[in-house]
Amino acid sequence: MPHAFARYAWGVLAFNLAVVLWGAYVRATGSGAGCGNHWPLCNGEVTPHSPTAQTVIEFTHRATSGPIDVALVALLLVWAFRTFPRRHPVRLGATLSMVFLLTEAMIGAALVLLGHVEKNASITRAYSLSTHLINTLTLLACLTLTAWWASGKPAIHPRGRAAWLAGICLVVVALLGVSGAIAALGDTLFPALSLASGLAQDWDPSANVFLRLRGLHPLIAAGAGAWLLFYAVSSAGRRPDVRGHAWTLVACLGAQILAGVVNLLLLAPIWMQMVHLLLADLLWISLVLLCASVLAVRAESA
Repeated sequence: MPHAFARYAWGVLAFNLAVVLWGAYVRATGSGAGCGNHWPLCNGEVTPHSPTAQTVIEFTHRATSGPIDVALVALLLVWAFRTFPRRHPVRLGATLSMVFLLTEAMIGAALVLLGHVEKNASITRAYSLSTHLINTLTLLACLTLTAWWASGKPAIHPRGRAAWLAGICLVVVALLGVSGAIAALGDTLFPALSLASGLAQDWDPSANVFLRLRGLHPLIAAGAGAWLLFYAVSSAGRRPDVRGHAWTLVACLGAQILAGVVNLLLLAPIWMQMVHLLLADLLWISLVLLCASVLAVRAESA
């Protein structure tokens, strides 16, 4: 039974990755207002009649991130409490997954009701987008840890230097993700006709905040990448038992940097934005697993 639960938990994580990618497709295609400013109804209807392409895109995202995802995580939660004993970390992971899934839905509803969709370029949209991104990363982390613990891994006990380093890494990647999300929105709102014109837009002192962060994002990514490389290599050097997770993080980091360069050179086409986001999420998940393995094994050895 625990093995079946673990496979299901990894499957729920994969489904949520797909939901995140589809959410990015909604933003990139400007379909966030495809159901109007109605929520949870779509243009005042339970199911849209004679929908446009944008309505289909937005309604699909609402269905997968709403009732379908809630049902999947609810089953995860009930199954966790029926399979694992009291105080087992899987129970905690499943509970937190449900909590952050519900807050994810509420933030998504707020984006629609506040009009932070389509061509809205207000500074308040940057704040709501950042909140949404942080919640999404937290949800993915909770789902990842639930599946990891269900696979037989021990609980983590954050303490000492290792906990501080892991925490710094997670914060750095979260901030990098925020800058990347805002940069991607800048690509959607202010598409560049050429690389030269795009750079000129980004560094114009009077440019919109989305464009200015789009210009800073590669610099932030370079600094964050250097730190993550240091963390992965130093962890592998000190702890041979976590080398697999460390080198996975390095591989994801290299792929993400390459995708970022290609995304920049191709002027951020939608398909490349999706690839870039997928690699960013895989980088986040690999970092969560590395941090968890470092902290868990330290607790075991202690």
